[in-house]
Amino acid sequence: MTTTPFFSEIEAATAAARQRLEQTPAIERCLNGQVEMQTYQAFLTEAYHHVKHTVPLLMACGSRLPERLEWLREAIVHYIEEEVGHQEWILNDIQNLGGDKEAVRHGKPSLPTELMVSYAYDTVIRNNPVGLFGMVYALEKTSSTIATHAASKIVSALDLSPRAMTYMVSHGSLDIEHMQHFEKLMNRLQDEADKAAVLHSAGVFYELYANIFAALPLTENLAQEKSHAA
Repeated sequence: MTTTPFFSEIEAATAAARQRLEQTPAIERCLNGQVEMQTYQAFLTEAYHHVKHTVPLLMACGSRLPERLEWLREAIVHYIEEEVGHQEWILNDIQNLGGDKEAVRHGKPSLPTELMVSYAYDTVIRNNPVGLFGMVYALEKTSSTIATHAASKIVSALDLSPRAMTYMVSHGSLDIEHMQHFEKLMNRLQDEADKAAVLHSAGVFYELYANIFAALPLTENLAQEKSHAA
């Protein structure tokens, strides 16, 4: 009897949620070359407000893993080394767009972003910490599949300097590598409760991440176009 690799189970279980996220207006318009500066700036702002929690969340997750998952704790150390400082890349991109990076640093996230971050901490602290890998999957899968394509569309539409695209350009290729590593890690999980935690949280994180994109501002004209098309 052939056993389906757990990573393949994650892929199949989240296919519909992944499609819903990719069909949010901001993403669809971006991939069609309809990009506006306010939308890109808003995306970077919300990215800052959740990316800055990546390292603290990974640290919290690692501290709560049981001894039987020491191999996963060691993998988290690698993740942390890869993720340190990425929020500063985002702030520098905002500054190179002409934005106020300090205002973003000291500002507040949108409600959808705050809720996603809150759920991440709740997963680690109140539920099974392995569930945090559902967030890792949802965010890095999205990045690895559309970030590079989206980045090229944004550069073309807005005529941006590469200095304003470091976060998206770097994460497209980086997260492809991360997903290959992630697949190997998930296929090592044996405990059914751990697997269930990842499957559940991955679906929830896709919905929460889609809400962030759905809340990004579109101009009145673009919003009207969407309304007429519907």
